[in-house]
Amino acid sequence: MQTELNLDDVFAALADSTRRSILSRLADGPASVNEIAAPFEISQPAVSRHLKVLERAGLIERDIDKQRRPARLKAENMA
Repeated sequence: MQTELNLDDVFAALADSTRRSILSRLADGPASVNEIAAPFEISQPAVSRHLKVLERAGLIERDIDKQRRPARLKAENMA
């Protein structure tokens, strides 16, 4: 478990407007890739790549729920 955020990763993740929009969506609660992709004009694989960047930066967590991997904000890193 990573306890310290790498600020370069955080700022790089937040530099993209799509990733900021994804974070805004996740502020409403956990969501699957399909649910996150719905309002955007980008593919599900592109959303997955954005989620990986956000996860690597420590801004979100992804759970494994059978075949779904819902993403959610990592609240302790958003303060």
